[in-house]
Amino acid sequence: MQEIQFANMDAFRWMWLALLLCIAALWAMHRQKQSIAALASVALQPLVVPSATSWRNIVRAAAGTVAFIMLIGALMDPRQGSQSITVERKSADIMFVIDASRSMLANDATPSRFEREKQFAMDAIDRLAGDRVGLIDFAGVASLRSPLTLNYTAVKRQIQDLSIKQSAQGGSDLAQALRLAAKSFPEQRASGRAIVILSDGEDLASVDGGESPVEVARSIWEEHGIRVLTMGLGDERDGARIPTSTGRFLTYEGEEVWTRMDSRLLQEIALAADGSFIPAGTSQVDLGAILVDLLADLERADQGSSTFQYATPRFQWPALIALVVLVAESLLPRRFAREGRRS
Repeated sequence: MQEIQFANMDAFRWMWLALLLCIAALWAMHRQKQSIAALASVALQPLVVPSATSWRNIVRAAAGTVAFIMLIGALMDPRQGSQSITVERKSADIMFVIDASRSMLANDATPSRFEREKQFAMDAIDRLAGDRVGLIDFAGVASLRSPLTLNYTAVKRQIQDLSIKQSAQGGSDLAQALRLAAKSFPEQRASGRAIVILSDGEDLASVDGGESPVEVARSIWEEHGIRVLTMGLGDERDGARIPTSTGRFLTYEGEEVWTRMDSRLLQEIALAADGSFIPAGTSQVDLGAILVDLLADLERADQGSSTFQYATPRFQWPALIALVVLVAESLLPRRFAREGRRS
C-alpha cells in the first residue's frame, strides 16, 4: 500500500482548535451536570430535565469533534497513488519590446509610463500559456534581455530589473529595436511570430534623419511574416514633463521638456506589419486579454508532448466521513426512551 502524503500541512495547525473545542464541550457537559445536580436528585433528573440525557450530549460532542478533525484532514489535501497526464504543446513566439528611454519616466500614467508598461508586459506573459516569450529594451540602443523561452518566471524577473537607459546616445530608436527583435527569432520559421512594442511612440532617431520604423516593420512582415503589435502609453493631448533624479524636470535650452504619446507613428508601425495598435494612454488595460484575442489566429507549431506525474487527491474521503458523521448525529433521537417509564 502506497504511503499517504499531505500537500497542505499548514492546515494541521487547525488541530489545536479541534482540541480546544473538545475541551470546551467536556467542560460544558461537566458544568451542566453540576447545575442539574444542584436542581434535583439523581432519580428526578430524567423527569425534570429530560433533554439533558448525558449519552446524547457525549455523542454530539464526539460527532462534532470527529467531523471537525475530518474536515481538517480534507484541508490537508491527502494524496495517495499517482496519475499521469500527457499534454500536447503548441506554441508561438512573441518578443516583447519595452521602451526604456527617459520620456517613459513621465508620470501621466501612474506611477510612471515605465512602471506601467513593465506591469502590462508581466500581466500579458501570465496569459500567454505555452507560447515562448523574449524581451528587448531600447532607447538610443536596443538590447536583448532574454531570448525566446518558456521560463516565464525568468523573463518577468528580467522585466522587473529593467531600468531607464542613460546612454550617451539619447532618445529612442524604434527601427533598431525592431531589427534586433526580428533577428532574435529562429531563422527557420516553425511557428507564428509576433513583436509587441510598448512605448510612448516618441522616435527621435527617425526625426533626426534615421531609419523609418514604419518601413522596417513593413519589411519584417513582408520578408519574414513577423506581425508587429504596438501599445501606446502616455497622454496624447496634454503630455507630461520628465522628472529627473534631482527632483526637478528635464530641460532643454532652458525650457522644460514635455513628452506626448505619438499614436500616429505607433498605429502606422502596426498597420505596416499586419498588426494592431492598442491606445492604452493613461488608462489601465488588460494587455494579456487583448493579446490573447489579437493573437488567437497566430500559427502555433507542435512542440511535442510532455507527460506529467501527479499524486492522486484523496481529500474526498475525510470530507465524506465528516458528512456521514454529521448526518448520523442529526438523526439521533432527542430523548432516550427509558425502560420502566410510566405511560
